[in-house]
Amino acid sequence: MNDNPLVALFSYFALLSLFAVGGANAAIPEMHRIAVDVMHWMSDRQFADSFAIAQVSPGPNIIIVTLIGYHVAGFAGAAVATTAMCVPTCILAFFVARTWDRFKDARWRIAIQAGLVPVSLGLIAASAFVLARSADHNVYAGILTAATAVVGFATRTNPLWLFAAGGLIGLSGIF
Repeated sequence: MNDNPLVALFSYFALLSLFAVGGANAAIPEMHRIAVDVMHWMSDRQFADSFAIAQVSPGPNIIIVTLIGYHVAGFAGAAVATTAMCVPTCILAFFVARTWDRFKDARWRIAIQAGLVPVSLGLIAASAFVLARSADHNVYAGILTAATAVVGFATRTNPLWLFAAGGLIGLSGIF
């Protein structure tokens, strides 16, 4: 890979954009692998913090890419990473959508669409796992994350209440 961080950012995120089935959050494990393990642009903690900032910021969930780019190369890195993540996908979506509508009743289209649902869910579940592993720095934090996931899945409790409870537990210093 090129030593120029802007070229590296563009290369990785342009390719990654084409495999982000289900949105940018589905690509979190690969973003983590590239940013933390392969390129060593940031630590686990910095990645988890960037994800948290991206989620609480207004706007699309693609902001994580912008923050990684900014961390690597400032404003230019943010612009390059965001452009690389958005433009190839937009071009592909434009051409696919034109063809996709023509075959709305075709069996192969229905099969592809049905097949992409579990792929998207699997990628998003992998993202949750990678983020939990990055953010949970001890056994107690892991237990709290797992308990929050179970309660959130098994009940109709608003997730904000679960996050508030987890935040209070963390703030109290119990864990």
